[in-house]
Amino acid sequence: MKDIAILETSKGNIEIELNREKAPATVANFISYVKSGQYDGTVFHRVIPGFMIQGGGFTADGTQKPTNAPIKLESSNGLKNEIGTVAMARTNDPNSATCQFFINVADNTFLNYAPNNPGYAVFGKVTTGIDVMNVIAKSQTGNRGPNSDWPVQDITIKKAYMK
Repeated sequence: MKDIAILETSKGNIEIELNREKAPATVANFISYVKSGQYDGTVFHRVIPGFMIQGGGFTADGTQKPTNAPIKLESSNGLKNEIGTVAMARTNDPNSATCQFFINVADNTFLNYAPNNPGYAVFGKVTTGIDVMNVIAKSQTGNRGPNSDWPVQDITIKKAYMK
């Protein structure tokens, strides 16, 4: 049975097929956040055309959501940061991913694991809603508090759930 997550956004639905085989800890972490309602009411807070759209961590007023403990990086799993793939956002610490994720809107090979680059862990792929992803990626952005690349018009994840 496939693990499918649905993100109901204010721009339309995005369906993500999760790859539990290649990224078991990352998928378990993501599903935990989905099932707990963590993503409901959050926004895509970082949008960079030709690069990625990022969400899962903030509400529209800029409040950061509480998180679970960080997970171990699973970027050496063979999955690549290609158009439509979903990966975990993190800080400079490779093992710092919590709830924030991003969807690649381009082939971002520089984010892939390499012996000298810890990379970013891909754990899924958009199977329906590439058009929605592309609409979000073209959003006008500005600054909101200390955050740059924040969409001027809020793009909300109204609800996230497992299919």
